[in-house]
Order: sequence, then structure tokens, then C-alpha cells
Amino acid sequence: MKLSDFDFELPEELIAQEPLAKRDHSRLLVVHKDRDSFEHRQFKDLIGYLKSGDVLVMNDTKVLPARIFGTRISTGAKIEVLLLKQVSERRWETLVKPGKRARVGDRISFGNGLMDGEIIDHTDAGGRIIEFCYREPFLQVLERIGTMPLPPYIKKPLEDQKRYQTVYARQEGSAAAPTAGLHFTPELLGEIKLKGVKLANVLLHVGLGTFRPVQVEDITNHQMHEEFFEMTPESAGIINDARQKGGRVIAVGTTSVRCLETSSNNEGIVIPGSGMTDIFIYPGYKYKLVEGLITNFHLPKSTLLMLVSAFAGRERMLEAYRLAVAERYRFFSFGDAMFII
Repeated sequence: MKLSDFDFELPEELIAQEPLAKRDHSRLLVVHKDRDSFEHRQFKDLIGYLKSGDVLVMNDTKVLPARIFGTRISTGAKIEVLLLKQVSERRWETLVKPGKRARVGDRISFGNGLMDGEIIDHTDAGGRIIEFCYREPFLQVLERIGTMPLPPYIKKPLEDQKRYQTVYARQEGSAAAPTAGLHFTPELLGEIKLKGVKLANVLLHVGLGTFRPVQVEDITNHQMHEEFFEMTPESAGIINDARQKGGRVIAVGTTSVRCLETSSNNEGIVIPGSGMTDIFIYPGYKYKLVEGLITNFHLPKSTLLMLVSAFAGRERMLEAYRLAVAERYRFFSFGDAMFII
């Protein structure tokens, strides 16, 4: 398939620059896979589409305050570093600005000496490997000097850093939020559980793939970046039990989809485990167990749009996106949501 098959017109003013005051007051476009009909709801109405016995699968990764600002020790020049993926105890794959001046051997000071870093290598994707030196625990240092790594299309500063975390975020390690989960509140999750819907947590740390555009016209030649995932025995048991009893597996976000589809065999049975995944889902892919998908509205020509098109059909998804534009839905990380069933 061609990259141009996943393009659409998006007015810039529809890109949400800040979250709504209340998480579950986002709009919800309900897309039915088995018929050409759409429903306009509020996110809190999601509960009306869930059934007792369903299982809601959520990625409980936590976003690191991964954007840090420092100075090059040799010149005093300002430099910005975005942490993407930990490759060893003190070494991280990063994006650096300005990148052209970031050379192997350069040393950078962060937080007035709280942490130093040395560029030790280049990556294939144009990033840098940096080895850090710090005296306090690394996560404590990041909490003091780092900021949330908001996507480049969000220009407005985020007043409350917690709004770029899901309410169930638990395991730190992501360079971006699993944004479909940002709409949930503790109260809504409580109501969902009372209805008899099971909740299962999975883990996929969002990394470089989120920032990497597709640059080939033949999308089958695109290579996804590896990201760490984990499926615990407990969550695998919850999901397998729900399926055996006739419940639907509903993924919260594309990262949960990637974890689920990586962890399942051809019979749709989830196998516990962890490791790296570079699964690339695009039309033609046969889903093994995901039967419902909660997702935000994605960038044109993105791998995320390809994933949801594989789930619901490319023409149906493009029609849904045209409708969302016409109805002035809010797009991307802080935007509105879609429930595909």
C-alpha cells in the first residue's frame, strides 16, 4: 500500500493545544465496524457500550520528564536532550538539538551540575547515545530538572504536568503518553468495574517510533523502532479467561494493541512474557484477539492511522476522519477520542 493512501486534510486549528478541564468530557466518535454508521457521544458515555465480561486492556506506562536542557561544557552553548530509550544502566538513546553540533566526545552539564552527560555514539535514526553521570538517583534528578516531552505540534506550555499522564500510569519509561488513556478518570474506571468489566494492565514503553515519520511511499518498506513490552501472567490470565467466557478484548490505545498482538499466538491465546517489539500493523494484517479499540485521532500518513485502518478498514477510517474534521473534533494527544467496535 502507498503512504498517500493514508493522507487527509486537517485544519491546523483542530490540533488540541491543551487538555479539557475534565478528562472524561472529551467527545467520543463511536465507529461501528459492521455497518456504516457513526455516533457522537461524550467519553464518559463509553460505559454504555461496554458489557459485563468484557476486558479493558490498558498500558500503564508512565511518561518520564524526559526533556532536559543543558549546556555544552566546552563552549557554554545551550543544548536540548530528549530521552528516548534506556540502553544500559547509565546510557540512553536520545534526540539532541541542535543535532549537527552534537559530536561524539562532547560533554553536557544539566541542572547546574546535578548531572553530566557525554555523547559516546550516533544512532541509525540520527540520534545520540549519551552516558550520564549523577550522584542522586536518576529518577529523582529527572523529577527536578526535566519537563514533559510534549509532541512538537503542541505549542502551548502545559500548566499541570500530570495531565500528560494517565490516572493509572505506574511504570516509568516512556518518551510519550499512551494518549487514548488520558480520557479516563478514577470515577469512570470505578463505574466500569462495577458493571462487571475486567481491567488488565499491560506495558509498552513508547519510544522513538512515536517521533519517526514514515518516509517511504511503499509502506511495507517502513521499519518500526523497537519498544519494550511486558505481558504479566496475571494480565494474560485475565484476558484469556475473559475470551474463554465470551467477553470482548477492548484495547485502550494503539500501544495496548501492539502489546496484545505481540503477546498472542495464532489461536488468540495471550502468552506471558517481555522483550522488544517492532510489530508494524497495517491493512492486510489479521487481528488475533482485539475486538474493540479506544483511540485518539492520529496524524496523517502515520503508522497509528495505518494500525486503526487495519482494524476497521481504510475507507471507513478515512470517512470517520472526514466526519471528525467536519464536526470540529479535537485532534491528537489532547484531543477527542474514537471507540471502534
